[in-house]
Amino acid sequence: MGAEATITLRGPVLGLESSCDETAAAVLAPDGTILAEGVLSQEAEHATFGGVVPEIAARAHLAALPGLAERVMARAGVGYGDLGAVAATSGPGLIGGLIVGSGFGKGVAIARGLPFVAVNHLEAHALTARLPGLLPEGAPAFAYLLLLVSGGHCQCVAVEGLGRYRRLGTTLDDAVGEAFDKAAKLMGLPWPGGPHLERLAATGDARAVALPRPLFGRPGCDFSFSGLKTAVARAVTQGARHADVAASFQASVAAVLADRARHALAMMPGATALVVAGGVAANQAVRAALAGAAAQAGVPMLAPPLRLCTDNAVMVAWAGIERLRAGLTDGLDHAPRPRWPLAELARG
Repeated sequence: MGAEATITLRGPVLGLESSCDETAAAVLAPDGTILAEGVLSQEAEHATFGGVVPEIAARAHLAALPGLAERVMARAGVGYGDLGAVAATSGPGLIGGLIVGSGFGKGVAIARGLPFVAVNHLEAHALTARLPGLLPEGAPAFAYLLLLVSGGHCQCVAVEGLGRYRRLGTTLDDAVGEAFDKAAKLMGLPWPGGPHLERLAATGDARAVALPRPLFGRPGCDFSFSGLKTAVARAVTQGARHADVAASFQASVAAVLADRARHALAMMPGATALVVAGGVAANQAVRAALAGAAAQAGVPMLAPPLRLCTDNAVMVAWAGIERLRAGLTDGLDHAPRPRWPLAELARG
């Protein structure tokens, strides 16, 4: 990591995201204004396999990213020569996709002599709510609680400042989005299962099937969903109505997430907000439960627009801007990291 006294951005920042199965690019002005953005889903490529195949994902990123970046820059009205910096997700994630995205970003930086920022995907999620003008409530001040709920991550993180993150709790087994997908598969629903399960749950009775709420009420704010998944399998095998199983599963997950968030907020006296990010933040039952937990703690529940809760390049470009403002850049020898804990971002 390189550090300078100050970095003055002389043009827009190109952000690149390729850590899993979305190929994304975005161009942000130095003040955070979104000039253009684009995301290409690989859902069709992976649906047959019922999950993301890393090799297929990497090849799809390689084929799509250069053209997507050029189209996004054209919509923003800028060329490579107009850029002020490049930011690319460099971990954590699937190593093939990370190599594609960070390698392309480094190539642009070398060709144009631009600063390069290797962005931590989790930090990008953590900072999204600070994008100017994004939320009607305004950007949250440090310190706030991040609840990251997606197919790959389930964490409670104290966001104390740029590069200052304290993980308060994490999953002991499945991430919550993974649990949604596995439960949906047990009920014969297509992948990705979360949206399909939510639609099915709307037609069911959440009180009809008794499902566990793992770790509910326990000290701390860790998560566990493997037992709940097993209970769903048992209910399906015993012939329970799928809509009722879906509704009961969704209610259990929402209750557990709200309980864990309450515990995490109690561990953060003075927290300014509960910020929720990740694909599961799109689930309305989950949002309602978390809003209730935040209200009990006397803080707002903030969730970026759905397109910025899931993987995207706007958050990557913005994280790059935040780090550039702090005088932080990365060398072109920075290696992508499939595992990259937030705690290792501590400044200085």
